[in-house]
Amino acid sequence: MQSILRVSSTKPGPLPKIVVHTGRWLHTYTLSKQPLRYNHLPQQDPSTTRVRLFSTSPCFLKKGGKAARDDKQDTPRDSTAATNDDPSDFSALEADIASAIERLKNDLSKLRAGGRFNPEALENLRVQPEKSSTQTVKLSDVAQVIPKGRTVQILVGEKDHAKPITTAIQSSTLSLTPQPDPTGANPLLLVINIPPPTADSRRAAVQDAVKAGEKAGTTLRDARGKQQKKLRAMQLGKSARPDDLKKAGTGMEKVVEKGTAEVKRIVDGARKVLESG
Repeated sequence: MQSILRVSSTKPGPLPKIVVHTGRWLHTYTLSKQPLRYNHLPQQDPSTTRVRLFSTSPCFLKKGGKAARDDKQDTPRDSTAATNDDPSDFSALEADIASAIERLKNDLSKLRAGGRFNPEALENLRVQPEKSSTQTVKLSDVAQVIPKGRTVQILVGEKDHAKPITTAIQSSTLSLTPQPDPTGANPLLLVINIPPPTADSRRAAVQDAVKAGEKAGTTLRDARGKQQKKLRAMQLGKSARPDDLKKAGTGMEKVVEKGTAEVKRIVDGARKVLESG
């Protein structure tokens, strides 16, 4: 198919020009009074023609507008930074509170409750099996503790460990004195008689329970202080919105109050058991 372009002009002067758009290229020609056939237009080599359409431009030539800047600002940072900048992240606070409560339970379990001796108090004692070495191990690693009514039997694994175990028990704060097997039949057996609780011993146990609760309360306050410093740093650094920081502060107080109530519940329960019997 051929396209013919013709122009007629009766006015003197330079001949007009025409711009032909062929696909991706622009061609400028001077018209004449002779017929001009489109298929006779000279072809240009695309590789040597530097013509760029105005409708499109490469991405690297485009300027970044407000939307581009907003997209760049909204790009998420690494997950670690996002976690550290989250004011509502109470994982560290909750972990510290849980650790304090666990230590409290462990300390209270070592107290003598109503005349009932807790064998864990013996099992957790440190024993030095060898005189030539300063290394110590738990008593439960070298002997077996067997409670029987108001007596506790300790079955030693090796005969040489009987004396170090006796020394460890006598030097502890348990106020207990192990004795060898009364029958003399088993040299690996130690027997401990548990004395009945007195008013003084009950009072001392209650005081120890209160001190353990106060220690746990101090740990909770320290954990709250750490969380408060984190929120304060975020406020100064403007890394979180004021509304989010306010909500985080309220949530922090609720977590601490819950932990404090749990500590009080545990200590009150221990006091009732220690004061009974």
